[in-house]
Formats: sequence, C-alpha cells, structure tokens
Amino acid sequence: MTGEGYRVLDEELKRLKTQERPSVIASIAEARSHGDLSENAEYHAAKERQGWIEGRIAEIEDKMARAQVIDVSRLSGKQVKFGATVTVVDEDTEDEARYQIVGEHEADVKAGRLSLTSPLARSMMGKEKGDMVEVSTPSGVKAYEILKIEWA
Repeated sequence: MTGEGYRVLDEELKRLKTQERPSVIASIAEARSHGDLSENAEYHAAKERQGWIEGRIAEIEDKMARAQVIDVSRLSGKQVKFGATVTVVDEDTEDEARYQIVGEHEADVKAGRLSLTSPLARSMMGKEKGDMVEVSTPSGVKAYEILKIEWA
C-alpha cells in the first residue's frame, strides 16, 4: 500500500479507538440504566454498533500489520506498475483520465485512485507511454492509449 493509504487507515483506527469506542460504551451504559435489556432497543443497537466497531478495528489492525508500505516518491521507470500515476485517453470518446495505481483498500475511482486488481489497472501493468490497452467491460471492449506515466 502507499504511505498515504497507510496514513488514512491509521487515522481511522485512532478515531475508532479514541472516539467511537468510548462513545458506544457510554451508550451501552446509558441503555443499561433503563432496566429490562430484553426489550431495550437502544441497548441492542449500541451492542450491534460496538460489534461493528470492534470488527473494523480488528480488520484495520490486521491490514496494517501485514502491510508493505511503498514510498511512491522513490519509484521510477517507464513502465506502469504499483504507485504509478497514469494518464490515459479513451480511444472512442477522446476523454482523458488520470489514475494512480494503488492497493485494493485505497481505491477510489472518483478520486483518481485505481485498484491494482481492477481490469484497467491489470491491463496497463508493464505497459509504456504510447501503448494501447484493451479492457473488457459490460458494454464491450474499451481501448485506451497511455499518454503519460508519472511518479509522485
């Protein structure tokens, strides 16, 4: 994963541990004070929220423990690989798009971050500026030309 992706996970983990977890514990304590737990909707909702928070904390901690953080600024080359920012043009519409190839959990197409497991990213891997790539989509095969490869 990129350093930025690691930082985002770390921030979410800190927020969950320092804000969300104490908040849900307080909600559970408040709901318990209302008496009969078997018919207490507040209590059940808070317990469900607590389960989600604890699951997400465990998931993030696991990802961070297994992460191999790559400093994209130290990468270079003429071929598309993880961390590259690639500018492509759609051969049919002439629309240009710019994507950084990132890890799966970092992907956000609207923000220009493309998962390395996505069909477009997989088809671009190892290609160079000027190369054509074809991607199978539900609406048919789309062709793109690689205009630029950058390392930021």
